[in-house]
Amino acid sequence: MSSEPEVLFENLAPAGYITLNRPKALNALTHDMCLAIKAQLDAWRDDDEIERVVIRAAGDRAFCAGGDIRTLYESGKAGTSYALDFYRDEYILNATIKHYPKPYIAMVRGIVMGGGVGVSVHGNYRVADESTLFAMPETGIGLFPDVGGSYFLPRMPGEIGLYLALTGARLKTEDCVYAGVATHFVPAAKWGELGDLLLETFEDVTPLAELFAGLPDPVTRTLPSLVEHREKIDAHFAADSVEAILDALDADASDWARETAKTIRAKSPIATKLAFRQIREGKNLNFDDCMRMEFRMVSRVVAGRDFYEGVRAAIIDKDQSPKWQPSRLEDVSDKDIDAYFAPLGDRELKL
Repeated sequence: MSSEPEVLFENLAPAGYITLNRPKALNALTHDMCLAIKAQLDAWRDDDEIERVVIRAAGDRAFCAGGDIRTLYESGKAGTSYALDFYRDEYILNATIKHYPKPYIAMVRGIVMGGGVGVSVHGNYRVADESTLFAMPETGIGLFPDVGGSYFLPRMPGEIGLYLALTGARLKTEDCVYAGVATHFVPAAKWGELGDLLLETFEDVTPLAELFAGLPDPVTRTLPSLVEHREKIDAHFAADSVEAILDALDADASDWARETAKTIRAKSPIATKLAFRQIREGKNLNFDDCMRMEFRMVSRVVAGRDFYEGVRAAIIDKDQSPKWQPSRLEDVSDKDIDAYFAPLGDRELKL
């Protein structure tokens, strides 16, 4: 077992640096990491030497691939409190970042999913290089796009946020910028220059927009572009239910529509309907109310079945054949979904 700290902190005034330090685990977040980052942010908030905070990650493969799903699975199966403790403190950390009074800059390279999105997308600046790969694939493991997904996804252009929530589609760098996941593109070769810039004293980091302009050459793109499919996304995903979205996709003879419908149908029916309701509700909620809503939802997910079946199929047994219950969207009623959003009484998330 490694004796290396899971997360590193450096005071390089005027910048404070956070480094996620589990590269072999794709820098997946643990409960202790969430608590440590929150405590350090609180300390730097009141430190006049620190003008901005920069979060980055060790290794080249991933900024952060999400939460430590295997540990959450084991906690839930054993009936321990770890899973809910993790989600509670992760969501509190997300809110701390969203409301942080100093510039917060995320240096995002490689995989950024789930919990990695939560510790980056709510900051002021998200800098991506050409290796960045974003996704919120939670419905594929019986979960929903949490860590503030109910806030930032419906605020993406058009219906892109709902499309990403229901499909788990992966975005490369240029689409990350287009959707607002990243605020800037900086080629990896220039990250040294950027590091020097972030150690200078200035009012804000807006000079990034002028110093590092542009996107990767489109010929390097191997995943579908949001721009290419934007018209269809906005038309089909504006429907008022998951079933209506699938009907619209089925009526579209394109390969893209057929594959999109197939992808949605492979996800957990409960999680898919949860994600739909979550995105629609979140559009009209402030950030903190979104996080409170998500904690209500995840409390019921942890007490349910599909999350454990999804993790089993994807990570434990790796057979990629989850047996969802119910197995069909039409067997998930509005009343079933309402129960996930019900108040928790004295167990509500306190921000």
